[in-house]
Amino acid sequence: MYKLKAVPVYLIFSFSFGLITSLAFLVSQIYRIQMVGLNPLQLVLVGTALEAAAFAFEIPTGVVADTYSRRLSVIIGCVVFGLGLILEGAIQLFLTVLLAQVVWGLGWTFISGALDAWIADEVGADTVGPVYIRGSQLGTIGSLVAIPISVVLGNIIVNLPFLVGGGLFIALGLFLIVYMPEEGFTPAPPEERETFRSMTTTFREGVGMMRARPILLIFVAVSLTVGLASEGWDRLSDAHLLAHFTFPTWGDMTVVTWFGIFGAISGILGLIVKEIIKRRLDTTNQVALARALQIIPLLIAISVLTFAWTDSFAIAVVMTWIVGISRGVAYPLEAAWMNKYIDSKVRATVLSMTSQVNALGQIVGGPGVGYVGNRFSLPSALSISGTLFAIPFWLYGLALRRRSSMLDLGEEVVEAS
Repeated sequence: MYKLKAVPVYLIFSFSFGLITSLAFLVSQIYRIQMVGLNPLQLVLVGTALEAAAFAFEIPTGVVADTYSRRLSVIIGCVVFGLGLILEGAIQLFLTVLLAQVVWGLGWTFISGALDAWIADEVGADTVGPVYIRGSQLGTIGSLVAIPISVVLGNIIVNLPFLVGGGLFIALGLFLIVYMPEEGFTPAPPEERETFRSMTTTFREGVGMMRARPILLIFVAVSLTVGLASEGWDRLSDAHLLAHFTFPTWGDMTVVTWFGIFGAISGILGLIVKEIIKRRLDTTNQVALARALQIIPLLIAISVLTFAWTDSFAIAVVMTWIVGISRGVAYPLEAAWMNKYIDSKVRATVLSMTSQVNALGQIVGGPGVGYVGNRFSLPSALSISGTLFAIPFWLYGLALRRRSSMLDLGEEVVEAS
């Protein structure tokens, strides 16, 4: 009798998730560097631990969602995610931070997939698209709302956003216990459940499809190189800003406040750029998409390398905005381009494989870049990431040179669908 309708609950969750994660993670690197005292290698190993945990737990948590309940999986995920955040913020030790990544990484895998599957079950797969879009918009709004809150809390004590964020995640789980409905869920039969055996089958099907359609190897190669490149940037860019630049002293503004301002400006600019691209770029034109995707990694690579070696604080900050906005724009464009060439009956297989390859790239590439940052310098480590970010420029160029066969393949896929 206390349950709400599914769509309002999904939208509330989307807004809350964006708000809480932004609140907790906006100044997370400042906390890890200044309060816990992590060096570049340790910062990257934190990210590696998170990616490894997500990679390892993705399948078993999927079993919970498929076998018992999507709702139960999301609720467990919120509580576990919250406990992980509290653990990281409560004890300032490297090993505790590593353990926290495993805990809240486990929580994320309970939510990932299960939430989208739940709302699709409740409203119907044919009508869920607009709900996803609205949820994404509210998540972005939630992230922007959280920035001043995180700045205020971080200026009190820099680990406070972790503790408050963890408590809010647990509160969100309690809210879902009371108000989240589940009327459309039907447990999958045993032969269709996501298990390690089915993961092996999925992998074999994906490999077979790539042999039949070599163009898909480009997608996998792009995902791998982005994974190899991104971990170094994600973990070391803030450390480089803090170590090599003096932040302006305007009144009583702290580093935490500056990071809040940077995050807000980046978010607003990202929304504007995405809207411009939505209006100007014809996403049904595969050649136009490939050309846009070819420009983006080159822009990212140049920005990362400039960020690594510039002496100007203003230029360095602008480069972080360009990298963040470009990466945010690349994801939907890449998804639109990829789906053109993937048969609907094997689409989930290919997308899952590219996602896993990206995670593997981060797991494999992160420690090496972290070692370079620790042994030599942060600019050297970031230069490796910048160089790796440039590789997709060549891969998309290869795809453009084969555009005739790509377009033929696209027509075959449309006809097959």
